Amino acid sequence: MTASTPIPDDARVAASVDEALLSRRSVRAFLPTPVDEGTVRHVLELAARAPSGTNTQPWQVRVLAGAAKDRLCEAVVSLREQQPQGSPEYSYYPEKWRDPYLARRRKIGWDLYGLLGIEKGDKERMWAQFGRNYRFFDAPVGLIFTIDRDLELGSWLDYGMFLQNVMIAARGAGLDTCPQAAWMQYPGTIADVLELSDDEMVVCGMALGYADRSKPEDALVTEREPVTGFARFEGF
Repeated sequence: MTASTPIPDDARVAASVDEALLSRRSVRAFLPTPVDEGTVRHVLELAARAPSGTNTQPWQVRVLAGAAKDRLCEAVVSLREQQPQGSPEYSYYPEKWRDPYLARRRKIGWDLYGLLGIEKGDKERMWAQFGRNYRFFDAPVGLIFTIDRDLELGSWLDYGMFLQNVMIAARGAGLDTCPQAAWMQYPGTIADVLELSDDEMVVCGMALGYADRSKPEDALVTEREPVTGFARFEGF
């Protein structure tokens, strides 16, 4: 910080961080408004300040817009019609669900479908809604995250901190995001289209852009367990 650079007011900085965290949503409808490359670079520069074990920085990102994004989307959408389950290289969710995780999973699903007017048993509309993942929910920018496949679990934990930084930095830039595990279901097609090396493994995708607040799905606000439900304090 130079002598001419004003020292940030701690209270103002804290408030802006709180706002970025509290306003982050998984947005599923975006405006067509473009996001310039410089803004995306700035978001990633900030996100790269995430901590990682011995500063290994295990993240790699493909940033897609325009024809490059459309090419990937079309390839995966086409394959999904033939292979609905895809061929994921790792398991994101547990093989057997139990509460409280099952109850939380069901609630967010039905809350979203309720906003969209999708009734239980309407498999066609559910299929179509989930398929919007593979168009990045019409966001102008799509991100595909990869990791070197010889790295261990600790690097995946580091990666989570990086992904969170991307989403919070995006809020600081007035942008919205949706982290998408759905993309990991089609790693082969992604590798072919993006010409990934054999050493790269797809972690997830992320939609990036400006939320379309006029769409009902963007009114979804998920609930969170209170601190008393997951934290135990001792010695205070």
